[in-house]
Amino acid sequence: MNGTRKQTEFDGLSEAKALPELPGVYRMLGEEDAVLYVGKAINLKKRVVSYFRKADGLSPRIQLMVKQIIRIESTVTRSESEALVLENSLIKSLKPKYNILFRDDKSYPYIVLTKHLYPKLSSYRGSITTKDRFFGPFTNTYAVRNSIHLLQKVFRLRTCEDTVFANRSRPCLLYQIERCSGPCVTKITEDEYDKDVKNASLFLQGKENEVIQSLEKAMLGCSTNMEFEKAAIFRDRIRSLTKVRETQFVTGSGDRNVDIVTVASIDGLVGINLTVVRGGSHRGDKVFYPKNASHKDEVDALEAFLTHHYQGGSIPDEIVINKKVDKAVFVKYFEQAFKRKVRINDNPISDRRMWLKMSERNVELSIQQKLLNKETQADRLAALQGALSLEGELQRIECFDISHTMGEATVASCVVYDRGDMQHGEYRRFNIDGITPGDDYAAMNQVVSRRYQRIISGEGKLPDLVLIDGGKGQLSSTLSALSELNLDDLSVVGVAKGEERKAGEETLINARTGEVINLQSNDSGLHLIQQIRDESHRFAIQGHRKRRDKKRTHSRLEDIEGIGAKRRQRLLSQFGGVKEVASASIEEIAKVDGISKKLAEYIYRQLH
Repeated sequence: MNGTRKQTEFDGLSEAKALPELPGVYRMLGEEDAVLYVGKAINLKKRVVSYFRKADGLSPRIQLMVKQIIRIESTVTRSESEALVLENSLIKSLKPKYNILFRDDKSYPYIVLTKHLYPKLSSYRGSITTKDRFFGPFTNTYAVRNSIHLLQKVFRLRTCEDTVFANRSRPCLLYQIERCSGPCVTKITEDEYDKDVKNASLFLQGKENEVIQSLEKAMLGCSTNMEFEKAAIFRDRIRSLTKVRETQFVTGSGDRNVDIVTVASIDGLVGINLTVVRGGSHRGDKVFYPKNASHKDEVDALEAFLTHHYQGGSIPDEIVINKKVDKAVFVKYFEQAFKRKVRINDNPISDRRMWLKMSERNVELSIQQKLLNKETQADRLAALQGALSLEGELQRIECFDISHTMGEATVASCVVYDRGDMQHGEYRRFNIDGITPGDDYAAMNQVVSRRYQRIISGEGKLPDLVLIDGGKGQLSSTLSALSELNLDDLSVVGVAKGEERKAGEETLINARTGEVINLQSNDSGLHLIQQIRDESHRFAIQGHRKRRDKKRTHSRLEDIEGIGAKRRQRLLSQFGGVKEVASASIEEIAKVDGISKKLAEYIYRQLH
């Protein structure tokens, strides 16, 4: 690693000329060693020198970054593809301020087949592990649900939870409507179920022809053996798959798995459209909006997407793109990461060109819609600022809500609206304790105090407006908490529901002046408040339900002395839930592995 530090005044050109003419990764650092930018290069010296020689050719984002550099670090690699791997790793860990960034892959939905004796079929979001078999990522949850519905209909794989599966004594409704083969009660043999799992796996990999050939072979075998009812089942499965293939077939794609990735920009907003084709079937589109990208960064954004999107996921046979990139580098990069060849096609013909044009049109329409929505949000902000007579700029709004059930498991939410949209990554939930159950005023005082203690200590920035879902009592508690933190200048507005609690009849209360404001139901400022308030309400309820359910499932078994994690798991697997354990007799509890008669009596007494 090579590092150079500013002594009196940083001379970027001189420092860049001192770098080796080798492939590698460079890091631009600013004050307090903050990493401003991470990049790769086939020739470190030439690439870094370009930042300091042709400022006019750089995007505004990079020009601003260059002005803040006080040090350059570099790491030499054996090849540019190896540099690409290192660059992506550093970007994900360091999150440099001026790099083009995408949301983490955990937001993408997958289909998973578990590695049980009788694998379970389900949808999944989160980090990918090696424990089970994952298929995806899919572009949206609708595509996942649609695929699972088809797999249930054709292959009849189980979708039930393990505890339910382990404790069935008779088939469930899904078996009755022919959406499950009933492995829980051995209505299907292990070998037959395994064949269905393999065919489902092939289908999810886009190998529909192989699946149909397998089913045709099974159908003919059943016919030869005079098993006509079984043959009819395979015939219906073939028809279902053939129908799907006919309605979703992409002409000319054959059996190949193809992703079409197109980038475009309008008025400085950059978008990337991903079209997924598996086995000739169109599996959906999704548009991504990278952070820190502008109209001059289209190629950089495309390269960033190619390195980010396929990390830890599956890779198609071919990726069609609408901009020129260094194809050899990416081919080598994907070969190293996935141990197979991937074609990068930047000059498609025939049907692939048609799909590329359609993808470009999709991303352009999506960008136009987002820009239109941005203008709408700006109009709403201006209308709200006028209605509330707020001075200064109104951009950032935070809204608080309280949720509980008769005082149980109280949770407060804080959602953030900024830069013309809801900022989901900045949402926060607070578990409220140490108050009289059901005291919403005390709960609001606590959450506001905790939220802004963190912010004034440097964990965030203050909003231009605080919205409180509630009336005068909640506002009074809010002002009290803010006063203790010397935040008496912060604008606070209460959103009180109307007498009939209907949308559009909300009353706004200026906490500082006590002024009551009633806006028309069609007022755009009120629509913005409703949007933010509803999101705060949803986020609070979601958190409350999770806390309540966790508390109710935890409460009894985990508090019994002598019952560790393994015994708890055996009890839950045997009976299916805490309520069922409580309903069991001493003799039934004692039948569980690891539970003696004496311990069973003790458990029974604790639960009654």
